[in-house]
Amino acid sequence: MKIKWIGHACFLIDGEEGRVITDPYDETIPYRPPDFAADVVTVSHEHSDHNAVERVKGNPTVIRGEGAHSAAGITFQGTASYHDEVEGKKRGANTIFSFTMEGIQLAHLGDLGHPLTDEQVEALASVEVLFIPVGGYFTIGPKEAAALTKKLLNLKVVFPMHYKTERLGENFPIAPVDNFARKVQNVKRVGSSEVTLARENLPAHQEVWILDYA
Repeated sequence: MKIKWIGHACFLIDGEEGRVITDPYDETIPYRPPDFAADVVTVSHEHSDHNAVERVKGNPTVIRGEGAHSAAGITFQGTASYHDEVEGKKRGANTIFSFTMEGIQLAHLGDLGHPLTDEQVEALASVEVLFIPVGGYFTIGPKEAAALTKKLLNLKVVFPMHYKTERLGENFPIAPVDNFARKVQNVKRVGSSEVTLARENLPAHQEVWILDYA
């Protein structure tokens, strides 16, 4: 499958089963528009920088909320979580989506705002590819993100997301990816917005792959 980081928490995952876009953002986020065609769009929560499904081309099925969902022959499992450390009192609910494409289990954490509970860790125990926010302020920060990656023992590839880049400008209150990269091992800067992933090229041990935005 091909995985492209469009920007923020938005990825295009193009596999044999179809094309999935995660958390498309609106015009307030100054990356390129997430206007790719897709079969499925996942929305972790109802903030405009994560739920702009109208910008995605085609006629995708939109997946929201906890529980099992099926679209394009893919089963998405939504795990309930929160956008903050006080059970949603500041920023509301967040849904973690795990799903399998081309025999690889992936999970997108959305705007997770707290450490995972034991039950959430168990629900994600088989995840091999993780999309994780690392910028802090609105989500978990570099320290919490690094600790989380150590709890998911089956992880092979970690894609950091939701961190500051020069495109977001100086005043955007999240940390750059380097703050996270210094706290983890086996960091690979891909040098592109897109990478090809297959079961046979999954690393033997956990690696962090940093993509450029599209």
